[in-house]
Amino acid sequence: MTVDLEGPEPLYEQIAVILSARIADGTYPPRRRVPSEAAICDEFNVSRPTARSALQLLGQRGLIVTVRGKGSFVLEHTNPDTTTA
Repeated sequence: MTVDLEGPEPLYEQIAVILSARIADGTYPPRRRVPSEAAICDEFNVSRPTARSALQLLGQRGLIVTVRGKGSFVLEHTNPDTTTA
């Protein structure tokens, strides 16, 4: 997947969508690290603030958590309990 440099959507939102899809399909499994800001910069050819904004957006959406000095990790999402009493 690539970002549309000329499109109306902000680059960080486009990157967040791509990373979200990778989380959903298991490319980045729960409790494992997602790419660093530097890796995102290299892959998508964007600035560090853009990469940081994409990761922050994923954090706001509850998909990742960032641990200072360690990186950003995919959060575990459990399926809601569907049993009835």
